[in-house]
Amino acid sequence: MTYLENSGVSSNTSIHLARRPSGLPVAADWRRETHDIPEPGPGEFLVRITMISLDPAMRGWLDDRPSYLPPVAIDEVMRAGAVGEVVISSHPRFKVGDYVLGTFGVQEYAISGGTGVTLIDPKLGTPSMYLGVLGMTGMTAYFGFFNYGRPRAGDTVVVSAAAGAVGSIVGQLAKINGCRTIGLAGGPAKCGYVVDELGFDAAIDYKNEPLRESFQQHCPTGVDVYFDNVGGGILNTALGHLAMHARMVICGAISQYNAESSTPGPSNYLALLVRRGTMQGFLVFDHADEYPIARKRLAQWVKEGKIIAPETIVPGKVADFHDVFLRLFSGDNTGKLILNIAGD
Repeated sequence: MTYLENSGVSSNTSIHLARRPSGLPVAADWRRETHDIPEPGPGEFLVRITMISLDPAMRGWLDDRPSYLPPVAIDEVMRAGAVGEVVISSHPRFKVGDYVLGTFGVQEYAISGGTGVTLIDPKLGTPSMYLGVLGMTGMTAYFGFFNYGRPRAGDTVVVSAAAGAVGSIVGQLAKINGCRTIGLAGGPAKCGYVVDELGFDAAIDYKNEPLRESFQQHCPTGVDVYFDNVGGGILNTALGHLAMHARMVICGAISQYNAESSTPGPSNYLALLVRRGTMQGFLVFDHADEYPIARKRLAQWVKEGKIIAPETIVPGKVADFHDVFLRLFSGDNTGKLILNIAGD
């Protein structure tokens, strides 16, 4: 008997983009569909998705404007990274029972020909870690910090959204490299977590502390590396506190993703000239050939206890995607946010 006959499963539930959001997405921006599960063809395999990655970048994929990837098309399955189990296969590399990582979308089952799919090595980490510290999140932190932040021992490193998926790893990489590390986070609980659990030297509560004075207090000689996940006013404040030859790494701008009008550019940008600093954006996809090396290094640091990989794993169904996705923008998660649809 085939998997479909043996399991008694015949349908696939998926979430599709119904319309482009204006501001923060609402439930009506999505449409849930249920169809028969197709049989994979020659050289293909069927994946039973168990966990879906929820990332701030997904909000940018919904807007119809030039970007590093085409926007999700209206009526298309929502794009998302996911991990799952191969349940049917005629592919020479991916066998039944393998766990894999890929851009499978927000759905219960996906067919793949193997392009862009990573075989999960249980010796390195769990499937959820392949969505977080060993996946795109960890790769983003690793290459953004090392290749563009170019840290030196003794540098003062400031990380925005420090309790988030990428920021939490960047800060720990900075500590591994002998840097003084300050994290920006919202609220006393997250600031306490950043210092007490993740090992940052200090935290700035951007919701309750005066930013300018806090930067002066914690970075008296200036910021050598600023790793930005937020944009907006916090980025502008950081620009006003740069050390000589500072490196500003632009990873994201979560404060701006749901803006309904254009966000003004930073007024302190001339500090880059005065302090001879650089500001550079990057895309982790440019380093895809180096992922295996980074993955092994990160896995070793996790094993040695040098990196804690925080996860917020929410059990649910595909239908819960919208509500869980919004947690990214309310700050209601610590570390990597994952929707677990395995049901087991």
